Amino acid sequence: MFAATTLAQRFGFEHMEGGWSWGGAVFMGLMVVLFVALIVWFIITVAGRRGDTGAPSVMPTSSSRAKALLDERFAKGEMDRDDYLQRKADLEG
Repeated sequence: MFAATTLAQRFGFEHMEGGWSWGGAVFMGLMVVLFVALIVWFIITVAGRRGDTGAPSVMPTSSSRAKALLDERFAKGEMDRDDYLQRKADLEG
């Protein structure tokens, strides 16, 4: 115990000789790390929500999504012109 007290005095840690001692220092260090991690998580979450420009702000209707899919299939060559025009007319109704 004398050696520990001497080391504490030598390195300026006299305030850690009683009470929480090193356990309190470790606990406070973990709290700081947890606090910083919480701030980083919050920033990433908020930035992710604001930076999400891939999705439209208003959800498209099912008929507009169906027309977009139809246009895409026609552009890929999965259907011929007559079939495309017939299905497009059916969707428009």
